[in-house]
Amino acid sequence: MNRHARRSATISVVAALALGSIAGSASAQDQVLRVAMGSPGEAAIRVWDDIAAQFEAAHPGFDVEMNYQDDDLYQTIGLQNLLAGRNAPDIYFEWTGSRLAQRTADGYAADLTAAVASGPLAGLFDEAVFPQATIDGKVVMLPHTADVTNVLWYNTQILADNGITPPTTWAELLAACDTLSAAGIIPIASGNKDLWAAGNWLSHLASRVVGEDVYATTLGGAGKFSTPEWQTAFGYISELRDHKCVNESANAVDDNAGAQLFFQGQAAMHPIGSWLVSWAIDEAPTLDFDFVNLPVMPDGAGDQGSVIGVETGYIVNAKSDKIDTAIDFLALLNSDANVQAFIGAEVTPIAISAASGQDVDGRSARLAALLNDAPAVVLPPDTGYDLKMADALYAAEAAVLGGQMTPADALAGIDQKLGR
Repeated sequence: MNRHARRSATISVVAALALGSIAGSASAQDQVLRVAMGSPGEAAIRVWDDIAAQFEAAHPGFDVEMNYQDDDLYQTIGLQNLLAGRNAPDIYFEWTGSRLAQRTADGYAADLTAAVASGPLAGLFDEAVFPQATIDGKVVMLPHTADVTNVLWYNTQILADNGITPPTTWAELLAACDTLSAAGIIPIASGNKDLWAAGNWLSHLASRVVGEDVYATTLGGAGKFSTPEWQTAFGYISELRDHKCVNESANAVDDNAGAQLFFQGQAAMHPIGSWLVSWAIDEAPTLDFDFVNLPVMPDGAGDQGSVIGVETGYIVNAKSDKIDTAIDFLALLNSDANVQAFIGAEVTPIAISAASGQDVDGRSARLAALLNDAPAVVLPPDTGYDLKMADALYAAEAAVLGGQMTPADALAGIDQKLGR
């Protein structure tokens, strides 16, 4: 997780599947540059649409087709079907980690090394941002943002009215849940119908308990989940339920509904990623909110200052017949003016020019510092590792959070699903 803000789709599931069912690529070069991504939220969409218009004005005869899909669709079958379709995207969004490696192995990632070294993309980024975007010595993604994919956002006024200090330890979090529940306020809002919303947060919790090495080894396929360390971690998920920390509807509603509980003041806290700042521009422009990192876990084997996050960016499709044109679009995307436009939409690119110009929202700036200064960075299960494994882990966490399974049974179920 983008992770991009998980918002409404602009093409339907049926349309996406229809596109994917038409095999092959365009038989001859057309004058349409196709760009695909999960929905970045309305504020950022306005920036993207303006960049598309700029490109068309500078390239007479060319049209830019922007495809904003629902994030869950895009991440699972949407992008895969688009890449296999007749009118495959020339540029598409992706996360670093196993997904980027797979796109490269499948032949869908053009080599951008020369363009970054001395071509149209030269000088736009610090060299330090490229290691995660490099496979086998080749730059195969142009980084765009580095997202903290989960922190604990809180409503400043609600906490103050109930005498609660933003929780930084597990004991403080549970105490806050007790106080808020007694006052008739949802302590923590989550919309986990699609499993990733709570799964991202709870997986970071687990990494703090079992340790980053065990987390990476287990998620990477070299270990089992049915161990005492993982059972301890899942026991804390049960504690969240015991203290009525999360809305009862969590596993029945989607991420948008979960966010609305927070935006509308019905919930005091909301665990989700850095994109909430941009999201709030349209949904809750007057909301006074801030964040803390995941609270410190008791006797955790992991680094208690760890951050869960990932670098995201855009890939030029190696099978496109408009690679040079796509590179020119990426150069325009990262021009000084457009970088500043993204900052105005509360999206902070990692291009060098982001450091100058208008001020970044203070929360976004502190999130960037949190990630940059993190003593350990944990990868989200659904972007840093195999998606089948992530789905099994997320489903198990949801079952424990909802009270349908014990930690031990849920963990055994993961190993059974994965054949471990």
